[in-house]
Amino acid sequence: MVTELNPKVLIIGAGPSGLTAAAELGKSLGSEVLVVEREATPGGIPRHSDHPGYGMRDLKRFMSGPAYARKLTQAAEDAGVTILTSTQVTNIGADGALEATGPTGRLSIKPEALVLATGARERPRMARRVPGDRPDGVLTTGQLQNMVHMHDQKLSGRAVIIGGELVSWSAALTLKEAGAKPVALVTKYPRSESYRVFRGPGKVLFGTRVVPNSTVTRIIGKGQVSAIEVENSETGERSTIETDWVVFTGDWVPDHEIARMLGLEMDPATKSPKVDTGLRTSRPGTFAIGNLLHPVDTADVAALDGKHVANQVLAYLGGASAPTDGVDLEVDSSLRWVSPNIIRPGDTAPSRERLLFWTDEYIARPTVEARQGGKVIGSTRTSWPAAPGRVFRAPSSILGKVDYTAGPVTITVR
Repeated sequence: MVTELNPKVLIIGAGPSGLTAAAELGKSLGSEVLVVEREATPGGIPRHSDHPGYGMRDLKRFMSGPAYARKLTQAAEDAGVTILTSTQVTNIGADGALEATGPTGRLSIKPEALVLATGARERPRMARRVPGDRPDGVLTTGQLQNMVHMHDQKLSGRAVIIGGELVSWSAALTLKEAGAKPVALVTKYPRSESYRVFRGPGKVLFGTRVVPNSTVTRIIGKGQVSAIEVENSETGERSTIETDWVVFTGDWVPDHEIARMLGLEMDPATKSPKVDTGLRTSRPGTFAIGNLLHPVDTADVAALDGKHVANQVLAYLGGASAPTDGVDLEVDSSLRWVSPNIIRPGDTAPSRERLLFWTDEYIARPTVEARQGGKVIGSTRTSWPAAPGRVFRAPSSILGKVDYTAGPVTITVR
């Protein structure tokens, strides 16, 4: 038997962005907002990130991950939103309804508006094509934090972290709490990519040395990992680091399976749905938010996407026509991607009035330029650096002189 549901809004994903969107929409729509989440508990990644640093931008608080997840969940529930956990969207029916399976059986859900908040995940060792043995003890940050914070598993011995992003120091903190010693952090870049405020204390508190300009060329171990081999990209020299655990961090990929299932137009750089500044996708009534679009940003920035999209969803439900005649936003070789990807005349500014980018080069005082038809139409110099391993932001005001009758806008950083 299939249960049919017809909410006004269906939100897929109960992480920070999905829960925030639900809480905002619930103020107007209450139980007409339905959230489905494949995990047994709402809250997303912060549920098992048991350290402070959450909620600063959206809640104006400094909270632990689990406390933050509970706060967002409570806000959605207080707004009257229905949250179905352990529920997985599996298919799109012939009538356009989304088919899902949950604890109560099969569901057919046909909403008036759909919000995709499916987030992102780290690539595991196999997806990174790291050669060598296949021993136990090779994890991603998510697997590590789930073991330690959700299942109280204790670890021992040495650990090496592959990656230098902000989440890498989160992995170091989790390893130390579990009883293991993070002895090295290996990054392909000249320095750890995370913020300086985390790099310094991380080295002191954990005794973790950063191994820059290096990649893993082999994992060694029979049964349990015993060492890794790394190669310095500048000298070509290889060395071995003894370890009992290897944690791959970062290298994020969006959870875009449902977006592809829906046939949305995708951005080849982010591998995410293309969206305009109102977070609308190519499918009318379907919106995308959070780290599905910009993998990966901090939880509070993803949550602010959820707040931003609510007004656009309500406008759509109220019959408002979406702006048309958009201009594509592109990047040159100095950047990997930009989000959002489309700007339209008369549309809302993007969330926080910021464009989001990803770069593979550290630039201390970057200048961001927007060009259209070979002409500079906007430029700004930021007081914050552009750095690999974390999202770089620039004011959307650089697009103030876009010609909507001309071709795409190309953005560069130098």
